[in-house]
Amino acid sequence: MLCLQGIEGDMIVLSWMYPRAARWTLTRNKIQGQEGVTLLVEEIDSDEDEEQETEQNSEPMPRVIDSLNIPSRKIYCLDLRIHKEAGVYLQEIKRISEEAKITIIEPTLENVTGKEPSDAQESNGKAPGQPVIIKEETKRRWYPVIDMSRCTNCMECIDFCLFGVYGVDHTETILVEQPDDCRKGCPACSRVCPENAILFPQHKSPAIAGSADVLENLKIDLSKLFGAPEADAVDVAVRERDEQLMLVGRDAVGHDVGLERRQIERDDTKKDELDHLIEQLDEFDL
Repeated sequence: MLCLQGIEGDMIVLSWMYPRAARWTLTRNKIQGQEGVTLLVEEIDSDEDEEQETEQNSEPMPRVIDSLNIPSRKIYCLDLRIHKEAGVYLQEIKRISEEAKITIIEPTLENVTGKEPSDAQESNGKAPGQPVIIKEETKRRWYPVIDMSRCTNCMECIDFCLFGVYGVDHTETILVEQPDDCRKGCPACSRVCPENAILFPQHKSPAIAGSADVLENLKIDLSKLFGAPEADAVDVAVRERDEQLMLVGRDAVGHDVGLERRQIERDDTKKDELDHLIEQLDEFDL
């Protein structure tokens, strides 16, 4: 991931990830900002656009993003997989810079590494103001990223995951608390999320990796979206979770654990006298 930062804090981010995944990966790492609109976007079928527009006209559900204090700066995420020509990206960076009045900070050893110019010149042999490439060997990690613009804080992921990956913060908002406890290659929680708010940027399935090519009403055909043509997405998720449980010496639990438990409990807490009266009427089998 390459980040170009403007003097006012706005950023242009280039990565080999879907823009949605890149933005929320940055948020997870405490780099927040409003979504900047770019012209380099995925091609989406017109039929899907129409269905998505219909869903957006319905009454919106409360989202976690509404309660977040996100800075006003803009973050523009460009997917390096869309085009093969570097010139396309250079042109888009120039367009964004001019339109959004972003003056890119020239990378120097001082503002990239924090070293003083004299130390930088001595250690690297380059004069201050020269672009610097910093090589960093990092271990490839596998963990979920939550898209807070879609998340409704329903807690189904924390109920379903039995590896302690998810937790809540001081405001009782869902978060990825123990990312390194996530089982590599297992996207089961993403499959059971009602809003497709859980992303795995490295997953081979576009819907799980953060593609914009996802309908609002995901439950219509989850099997096709998630690459399981002959099985329900929840069944696939349960099987994946059981496989991971058995790999660590635990018993498989099947459908008996973590499926919509929170929603059932919430319904119980909302019952009033009218609810109990209706239940009594049902017992009469009228």
